[in-house]
Amino acid sequence: MRDFLKRHQIPLLITLLVLVIALVYSANLRKKTTTTLFERAVLTLTEPLQQGIDRTGASINGFWNNYLWLVDTRQQNIMTMKSNRDLRARLLAVEEIRLENQRLKKLLDFVEADPRKVLPALVVAEDASSWARTIIIDKGLRHGVSEGEPVVVAEGVVGRIIKVASNSSRVLLVTDASSSIAGLVQRTRTRGVVRGNGKELDLDFALRKDLVEENDLIVTSGMGGVFPKGLVIGRVDAVQRNAFGLFQQIRLAPVVDFSRLEEVLVLMDSAE
Repeated sequence: MRDFLKRHQIPLLITLLVLVIALVYSANLRKKTTTTLFERAVLTLTEPLQQGIDRTGASINGFWNNYLWLVDTRQQNIMTMKSNRDLRARLLAVEEIRLENQRLKKLLDFVEADPRKVLPALVVAEDASSWARTIIIDKGLRHGVSEGEPVVVAEGVVGRIIKVASNSSRVLLVTDASSSIAGLVQRTRTRGVVRGNGKELDLDFALRKDLVEENDLIVTSGMGGVFPKGLVIGRVDAVQRNAFGLFQQIRLAPVVDFSRLEEVLVLMDSAE
């Protein structure tokens, strides 16, 4: 720094002197109504320097103002994005409540249309294994649940209780391979046994001579003492009649979407 000042001391002194003279004359000009020839010459010589100083000051002032504006805009953008996220979260919550109300209304309509005592329950877990189709509900012995009781939703049959704990129960779904329900074709009253095959259902022991068509509704027959009569199980998806044999092969599609079960009803005192 000292070497720099020594090398440029003369130009620096001249520049400083010119600035001082310019400032003095500028101050005097504000008080005078006329300007002398010498003052005009000084102003002419220092005008480029003053313009440079003014432009530099204006640039610094503009940069500072723009920087502050950008900072303020960025803060506003952050606040706006946060508000948008909050609004989206609220909309999702409202939509979830609306969908839940729709499901509960269906269950309520079912309860009002059926005289049996029912117990609402929430599905809290499901069996993800490939050889079993079961779910866990949040009602058990403390709530009066017993093994063998049917579990339904407004659309139709879900399954039956197979294990009961104090505050939970395991439900065997109708699609499980070990599940079987006495059923009949609602339109023709053809009887058979509905069995699960893992994902769908089969109607076994339906006589080949009986007429069964696609989209026929299959309901519980009331036989067997577990499921009351008239609960929907599924719809006929495919029918095959061989040239020989006593029974026809019937594939059913469940009416219940088991991948989206959230609320169910336990029939506490089902009819025989």
